[in-house]
Amino acid sequence: MGQKVQPIGFRTGIRLPWRSTWFAPKANYGQMLVEDQRIRNYVDTKFNKQPPFAAVSKVEVARTRNEVKVTLHTARPGIVIGPRGAEVDKLRQDLEQLIGKEVAVNVIEIKEPALDARLVGEAIAEQMKKRIAFRKVMKQQCELAMQAGAKGVKIVCSGRLGGAEMARKEIQMQGSIPLHTIDADVDYAIVAAVTTYGTVGIKVWIYKGKYGQEKEESAGKKLVRRPRATRTMKKASAKPAEAPAKPAPEAESKSGETTDTPPAAEQKE
Repeated sequence: MGQKVQPIGFRTGIRLPWRSTWFAPKANYGQMLVEDQRIRNYVDTKFNKQPPFAAVSKVEVARTRNEVKVTLHTARPGIVIGPRGAEVDKLRQDLEQLIGKEVAVNVIEIKEPALDARLVGEAIAEQMKKRIAFRKVMKQQCELAMQAGAKGVKIVCSGRLGGAEMARKEIQMQGSIPLHTIDADVDYAIVAAVTTYGTVGIKVWIYKGKYGQEKEESAGKKLVRRPRATRTMKKASAKPAEAPAKPAPEAESKSGETTDTPPAAEQKE
């Protein structure tokens, strides 16, 4: 039997940071863990399950002695922040009432939503709820991710696809997904599409390349030498200039200047 490992948990603590950053004594650990889950469920229900959809992909929680810092990664920061920060203030007040502690909210924009597995899964789920052909949706999202710079995409949908009586599984894949390589930057998400004919499970893997590869490429671009065309032009220009052609003796005699070459009569003598 195949042994499956969750790609995010497989890399957490090695290549990926923890999504909850805090220390607690044994007596308070369970309470803080439940508070983190309540925060994530509330944010997911508020911004991802009802319009206007803010496309919140990840929620990070960091605790200090005095407050709880909540960081939202979203593709639409304008919806989360609201006019003059009204939505953020309302969210902060709701979270403070939810957990009974002081909360600080920070919003970070996701520049490329097509490379985020959670947002891709949410997009597929929303289109499935509208009864759009699932194969068309899966293929479209794969192509969008590959165009955005992904090196591999895999989407698996399972359930009553297309309203069929028998549940089945459909797989769409492009590129490669190295699941056994810890250095590989693989984003993963599970999303449930609640349709009128049942719940469809959606799994998304997106391979973005190895960690630190972009930094190495950007550093290599700075050390690139000049192109060959400019060097060859410089070599051609470095050649010694040719000596100017000597003027004809007839032109010199007409101008009245003396010449070093003897006349033809003297040469015969």
